[in-house]
Amino acid sequence: MSLTASALHALTQGSSDDAWRVIINHTVEIASKPLAVGNAPSEVVKRDREIGELDLFLSSCGWDLWQAFGDSVERTSNRLVRWWAEPFSAKAVLILDGLSLRELPWLLQGAKARGLNLHEVSANASEVPGETSEFARALGFGSRSKLQNNGGGLTHKLQPSWTESVDLPWKDCEPLIGSTPNQIFWHHWPDAKLHDGSGAGQGLETLTKDVAEQLSSDDFWSFVERLATGRRLVITSDHGYAATGYFPDADGEVGQFLKQTFSSGRSKPGTGDAGPFVPPVALPISSPHGACLLAVGRRKWRNQGGYPTLTHGGLSLLEVLSPFLELTK
Repeated sequence: MSLTASALHALTQGSSDDAWRVIINHTVEIASKPLAVGNAPSEVVKRDREIGELDLFLSSCGWDLWQAFGDSVERTSNRLVRWWAEPFSAKAVLILDGLSLRELPWLLQGAKARGLNLHEVSANASEVPGETSEFARALGFGSRSKLQNNGGGLTHKLQPSWTESVDLPWKDCEPLIGSTPNQIFWHHWPDAKLHDGSGAGQGLETLTKDVAEQLSSDDFWSFVERLATGRRLVITSDHGYAATGYFPDADGEVGQFLKQTFSSGRSKPGTGDAGPFVPPVALPISSPHGACLLAVGRRKWRNQGGYPTLTHGGLSLLEVLSPFLELTK
């Protein structure tokens, strides 16, 4: 899907806000097209590469936009707090850990098939770096595990609410939904699956097949419908993920620098040394969680024990954008 002349003008001549609006709209448009189980693995890879053209722009000539990312793109945590303040009599949030925009079609198709009403479909920013703990803290939770068995406490930002955090089959999650009007349910999938398969071959294909199975299942949608019964429901995530198994290798001095700086990760705390490279391969970013150094764009590098084929924490679109769906039953 090629960019229009007006979109290209916004990217190169407009404000940072204009540029990020074009980038996000284009990314969501590519990612949200319908999927079928039979062609999902190949089609997801195709879309991943198409979105990669925007990542190439951001890493080659538009890298200054990453410095404006935190100011130009509303974070999911802030969006949730703003949404929670809306005067709905009962509401629920389902956080699917590590859910990216790649999974958006299954949610859109499933909601339509089951007669759920969609009120908003958008994308927001992860925390920087895009990690689970940072997102939990942004919402006022000490960690993801604190939500388990209504342990969220009375000081987080989504008050009042009943909280849960589990990694159980969808069928076993349904009985955990109580009668309390406001509910926050943080499920560890697909992040747990993502890291299970991140070191084996092209992990994206394996994960895509599991996603198609899970998000097309009656058990998942029965759980969602139960959560949405009598409530306004948002489905979102803490961060996305990068399909690094498909990234080109960074060789020579660039590869050596990235290996020494990030090992098998994509970020490190502190400003650190961003290296002498132009365009940059790493950027120092100041965020509400402190200064950090993050890998920019789509590169992988050789590392002892192998570099994961699915991971998150750096600066590429599908790892720093999270879907945001608002629906009712």
